[in-house]
Amino acid sequence: MAGAQRYRYYMAEQQQRRRVGSWLSGTIGMAEDSPSAYPGEQLGLPATGTRSVAHLGRRLAALFIDWIVCMVIALAIWHNQAWTLVVFAAETYVLVSLTGLTVGKRMMRIRVARLDGKPVGFLWGLVRTLLLLTVILPLITDQDQRGLHDRASNTVEVRI
Repeated sequence: MAGAQRYRYYMAEQQQRRRVGSWLSGTIGMAEDSPSAYPGEQLGLPATGTRSVAHLGRRLAALFIDWIVCMVIALAIWHNQAWTLVVFAAETYVLVSLTGLTVGKRMMRIRVARLDGKPVGFLWGLVRTLLLLTVILPLITDQDQRGLHDRASNTVEVRI
């Protein structure tokens, strides 16, 4: 009996993981036995090179560079580091909305791109920036390495 109970518990746990995984990865209705070979395959992006999904290391380095730049700006203007978050939010919103790039992203050779090929724009740039500022949502990623802030704004960070 104990073995049968363990098996039922194991199967229920696997079913729960599949449900949560499909919600995060956006694979509802797709065969769960066909995982993508590389991040971005389901989005029609190449495995390597230009327009491939930017990996976590590049994105974190770009974020760090942007934060340092914003801290320097806040210290130079207000002589107070507390304004860094406001400067960071403004920089990210304006630059990503208009160009898909920030200072850090440009230095790390990545950009934010809409999946439909259009510019990010002010509405989706605002959605993405507000969700990015929550800190937790960008850490929840799917199999294409898109954070929930990217999924909500229909964007992906790609190499340039």
